[in-house]
Amino acid sequence: MSEWTTQTLTELQRAGYRSGGARRAVIQLLGRQECCLSAQEIFDGLRAEGRGVGIASVYRILDLLADQGFVQRVEIGDAITRFEPAHAGGDHHHHLVCNSCGKVEAFEDEGLEDALRQVERNTGYTTAGHDVLLRGACRDCS
Repeated sequence: MSEWTTQTLTELQRAGYRSGGARRAVIQLLGRQECCLSAQEIFDGLRAEGRGVGIASVYRILDLLADQGFVQRVEIGDAITRFEPAHAGGDHHHHLVCNSCGKVEAFEDEGLEDALRQVERNTGYTTAGHDVLLRGACRDCS
C-alpha cells in the first residue's frame, strides 16, 4: 500500500470512521494512481477488479475524502470533476486536458513553479496552493 493509502486509512479510523470495505477499496485504488480519476473511472476500475462497490457509494466516499482533505477535486470543465490524493509536500503536479478526446495528463514544470513563486513575491500574497489546468489538443488529436 502507498504511504498516502496507509495514512488516509489510519487517520479516518482515528477520527472514528469505520473501516468499510467500499471505502478501503476506493482509497486503495486512488493510492495506486498517478493522476486524477473521475468517480465513474473509479467505479469502473473497482468493477474490473471484481469489487462490488456501487456508484453512489463511490460518490459518498469521494465527498468524505474531499471534505476531510485527503483528496483534491480537479475541475476539468463540462461538469466533470476528477479526484486525486492530496499529498503534502513534493508530489505536486498540474494537468493537461485534451478538448477533443478528454484525455487528462499530469505534468510538472519547475520553471512554472518559479514563475508562480515570483507572482507571490510581486503581489505580496502568500498562497495556500495553486492548480494549473491547461487545455488544448493531445498529440493524438492535434
